Amino acid sequence: MALEEGARCRLLLVRHQLEQDIKPSYLMDHMISDGVITVDEEERIRTYSTRRDQAAALLELLLRKDNRAYISFYNALVKETYEDLASLLQRDLPRISTKTRNSTSDVPSLNVQTVLSEGGVPQRPVVFVSRTELVNRVRDNLYRLLKEPGWITIFGMAGSGKSVLAAEAVRDHGLIEDCFPGGVHWLSIGQVDKPDLLVKIQSLCFRLEQSLDSQSLHRPPNSLDEAKERLRFLMLRKYPKSLLILDDIWDSAVLKAFDIHCRILLTTRNRTLTDSVSGAKYEVEVESGLDDNKSLEILALYTNTKLQGLPEEARSIVRECKGSPLVVSLIGALLREKPNRWRYYLIQLQQKQFKRIRKSSSYDYDALDQAMAASLEVLPEEHQELYKDFTVIEKDVKIPAKVLSVLWDLEPEEVEDILEEFVNKSLLFVDNHSKTNLYYLHDLQLDFLVEQNRTELESLHAKVVRQYQQHYRDGPPTSRDEESLYWFRYLTYHMAKANLSQELYSLMFSLDWVSIKAEILGPAHLINDYVEFATILDKENSDVRSQFQDFLSMNGHQLEQRPFPDVVQLALSQPQTSEVYRQALQKAQGRASSGKLYFDWLNKSSVESLPHLVIHPQQGSIIYSACFSHDGTKVASCGTSKNIKVFRSTSGEKLTEIADQDDEVLCCAFSPDDRLIATCSSDRKVKVWNVERARVMRVFQEEHEEQVNHCQFTNTTRRLLLATCSNDKCLNVKLWNLNKPTSQNTIFGHFEPVNHCCFSPDDKYLSTSSNDGTVKLFEVSTANEWKTINVRSMFAEGDEDVLVKCSTWTADSKRVICAARNAVLVFDIETSDMLMEINTSRLSMVQYCHACPTSNLLAIASSNYAVELWDLEANKKKADCSGHLSWVQRVQFSPNGSQLLSCSYDQTVRLWETEKVHTSSAICLKRDSDVVFSDKDIIVSAPDNCNRLQVREGLMGSMLFQSEEKPSRIRCTCLCRQPPVVALGREDGTVQVLELPSGKLLASLLGHTKTVVHCQFSQNGQRLITSSEDTTLRPTHQLQTPVLVLRWHREGVGHGERGDAAGHGGPSGSRPGLSRLPRWTLLRHRLC
Repeated sequence: MALEEGARCRLLLVRHQLEQDIKPSYLMDHMISDGVITVDEEERIRTYSTRRDQAAALLELLLRKDNRAYISFYNALVKETYEDLASLLQRDLPRISTKTRNSTSDVPSLNVQTVLSEGGVPQRPVVFVSRTELVNRVRDNLYRLLKEPGWITIFGMAGSGKSVLAAEAVRDHGLIEDCFPGGVHWLSIGQVDKPDLLVKIQSLCFRLEQSLDSQSLHRPPNSLDEAKERLRFLMLRKYPKSLLILDDIWDSAVLKAFDIHCRILLTTRNRTLTDSVSGAKYEVEVESGLDDNKSLEILALYTNTKLQGLPEEARSIVRECKGSPLVVSLIGALLREKPNRWRYYLIQLQQKQFKRIRKSSSYDYDALDQAMAASLEVLPEEHQELYKDFTVIEKDVKIPAKVLSVLWDLEPEEVEDILEEFVNKSLLFVDNHSKTNLYYLHDLQLDFLVEQNRTELESLHAKVVRQYQQHYRDGPPTSRDEESLYWFRYLTYHMAKANLSQELYSLMFSLDWVSIKAEILGPAHLINDYVEFATILDKENSDVRSQFQDFLSMNGHQLEQRPFPDVVQLALSQPQTSEVYRQALQKAQGRASSGKLYFDWLNKSSVESLPHLVIHPQQGSIIYSACFSHDGTKVASCGTSKNIKVFRSTSGEKLTEIADQDDEVLCCAFSPDDRLIATCSSDRKVKVWNVERARVMRVFQEEHEEQVNHCQFTNTTRRLLLATCSNDKCLNVKLWNLNKPTSQNTIFGHFEPVNHCCFSPDDKYLSTSSNDGTVKLFEVSTANEWKTINVRSMFAEGDEDVLVKCSTWTADSKRVICAARNAVLVFDIETSDMLMEINTSRLSMVQYCHACPTSNLLAIASSNYAVELWDLEANKKKADCSGHLSWVQRVQFSPNGSQLLSCSYDQTVRLWETEKVHTSSAICLKRDSDVVFSDKDIIVSAPDNCNRLQVREGLMGSMLFQSEEKPSRIRCTCLCRQPPVVALGREDGTVQVLELPSGKLLASLLGHTKTVVHCQFSQNGQRLITSSEDTTLRPTHQLQTPVLVLRWHREGVGHGERGDAAGHGGPSGSRPGLSRLPRWTLLRHRLC
């Protein structure tokens, strides 16, 4: 349809004035959004060198367009505050038919487009992505205005997309037909004074009257009161079923001019504006920004690129935009003009150079800094100064009002009123889901504050520290409320940022601070402080910093226990040269004078190869698996707790917890880019999780029929695959492509459960380890079997099956290493020849092994609680890593080989520095010990790590007796003072009684068929009672054959107490998982 003659003549008449004044780049953004000119047409106009030539070209183009283009041009003039020029075109605005047509909400019908265009509602932006949930919330509230007038407020921070959301909400045929058949009228307000507001209302009234008969036209109203009455008459009498949209309202006084008992939708940053007007009120908060996928979609549309074709900088830009529709659109518009500047704009975002991110657009502000500053300017000056203090708050940190009460030195009630004002003006957000309201900034608001106050950062942080010191001059807080938690978490951060080095030294080199913070927050936060602020602390004393950090790292698992241990007693275990020990000794001596008892460990120098970090991630649960991330900064663990925890490898600080598993988690593994974690469990499910969001991405649950034992990703993302293996009899190894709902390949070959699978470093082969006694190598590209290594044939024939526990690859992908029984075997993959065999203790089984990716080291985990490091080149043990209190399930080197991780049934994960551990020639006593105390001496009996029984004098440590090495592991021992004898129980069920100090064998008691787990003499030394995993108790009289066998237990019997002087038995003890003997059992069967 061609442009009406009246409109055409009007354009020609005022063409000269328009060419002189308009800035085409601003107007064309609006017209592109309305769909009346194209991007190509815009580009052609931009080729003209001067602004006036561009204006002339735009008007020439407009003369060739239709009525909708004229109306769009007129609306653009109004929005860009060319009201005087818009008034020149107003008289000849074309009239467009509004006949009803069918439409859908996604593609508006011509009728809806026409209604909205006539009402000045902006068209969808050229680049548009849907925010369905928010749009539906606005529409639901608009339907509430069907029966009565009222106000709907869309509020949110600058650049959150409020205006686009309001326009999209009314772009619905059913909504307009049902609720607003009289039309939708849009008026942009902004920050205006009374004269400007009057002009805007005059323009709105003229637009409304122009759509009526010509006789209805009146002179423009001369005052705000007259304009309000004119608008009231039009909306109530002429347009009773219409909607008025007021965009970008700042002042409640402005809103009163529209308090005319009609239906109004408004956008604002201040949610309280409607408190000053009458009528029903509804709210829609635009708090969250766009997700990453929506933001990437916007960038792809702006740059005319497919999502898969976006450069690697795109995702980083999206993260820096923090979900803000304004910032994403600004960057997209800039990249449309300069598509080779991805890296440049990313750097500007990272450096918070918001002033350089500038693009003329339909938005009221060309750059983010202008939009943010406008929000602050409406605050009173004293509140602007208070708001500045939020500059020092860390990102993603929520702060309670009490902390700000200390910082501002104001009463809590006054602080809450100020914070409410900030929240209402969308300058602050509040989380009211906890007992105490917590306040926080959007990342972009915080970035803006930091950029604005960069020169004052140090003084602002110093203010926080000084106010804390003044308020807590009598000592730190001791409660566990949100205020105290904030100070314990961030006081050191503020000291470091304020460059208050002496204050930081005094605080962090204090055992008192360590004790109270560890009790309230746990050790991980403390360790992280010593790591983060090491550069500052080392200027004072690097040795002291290292001593405090080592103390926390090695005792962190104990500091997580409840009841909380005595930190002074723990610190007394530190070397005597340690500052931690010096402070602990001073405190212990002071407390001892008031009756407190402390033990000072004398032979500390005998302890070697300690871990540099001990973590207790799964409280009360066994750990089955733990692994490093590929960048080495994180560790993930899983086990019987049915969840996965991710923590820092430097401090043990928990980063993420994924608690959505249905059964015990047997294994976890990071993807090569560390964005994903795969898990497998007893319930046959394989899940893939997004680490950052702790959200499941994929669930594979239909193909494995038995528990899934192990999972591992390929080592690179070049062709990302996930391998899993299970207890299935046949179809027990699978390869998964995460983009497919089912497995990509099922690998055949094993007919017994497969315990482990492992990709070679070059991802060419997959090794699988099975209960059938073999390791098989499969080609990853074809999933075909390439080679079978018969591990079973390397062992002598016997009754015991050869179960291959796991396999690992050397860094060059030329050798595969596997674990079976008590040995580790190294094979050449080309020839299948065994190159080396490493035999560990014959009394233990190898549970796992892992080859270092950067050296010739091999780590071996054993059932005797030990971790060994071997040099494969020299075929020599390099180190013993002792400390675990139960079977070690998994070991893994960090990607750079500097650290070794081990996890155990003792519920701990231990990290070792591979360059600081070494072998020890010292003989170590095991924990299966017994002690006899007297007034004069202490006698200790215990097996050593060579499976010999030692009896020592406890005060000086001198040897009283040492047995020969026993053929079966010693599992328990018991001393008797009179007669001087010692008993020991072994794994083969044998009990021996030896005379002291000669070591003469007095009795060898047979009868138990399984491990003897406890033995105990009566007080007179004439009776011995033993308990076993064969579920029996065997009392013996005068060291003869047992006179009685008690069989009421259904599970292994762990512990029994010594009887009284008359020989009466007491109730038996128990260990976790073992039955307790009822008290009446031994009372009924008196020992003879």
